[in-house]
Amino acid sequence: MRQEPQQAHKTNNQIRAKQVRLVGDNITEPGVYTLEQALKLADELELDLVEITANADPPVCKIIDYQKFLYQLKQKQKEVKAKAAKIVVKEIRFGPNTDDHDFDFKLRHAQNFLKEGHKVRAYVFFKGRSIVYKEQGEILLLKFATALEELGKVEQLPKLEGKRMNMLISPKPKK
Repeated sequence: MRQEPQQAHKTNNQIRAKQVRLVGDNITEPGVYTLEQALKLADELELDLVEITANADPPVCKIIDYQKFLYQLKQKQKEVKAKAAKIVVKEIRFGPNTDDHDFDFKLRHAQNFLKEGHKVRAYVFFKGRSIVYKEQGEILLLKFATALEELGKVEQLPKLEGKRMNMLISPKPKK
């Protein structure tokens, strides 16, 4: 036995209120109508009676083409989702004894990531007994942050979590 998917809005005969408030473009006189009058109006216009706000007293309904209404809602949601900022976090890994050349190389990558609008998570990975150099790791990350302060701001200061010391840098907003 397959169930119908649950509709977001009640339509036509699913509406249980005795009276409804009709609003919309195709209504000549907006106001409170009995359910029978509203259904008759919708039938005359060959459209659907759709309950927009159920918890109002009386419930607010519109006479519209329900499928077109659903399509427009889906398009609006798609548009909102497309406009939402997608946050990408790029990771850069250091060792506690990273040389200057490697540091500069990774710094250039981080600068490019920040220019593109991505966040950068820099971390120092301590392998084996190298955990005794955690001060060096913290100094390295702070040096990294000061080198990037023109392009980004530190969101999370260096923090030791297990065998990793993490730091998060987000891009500065463009003017």
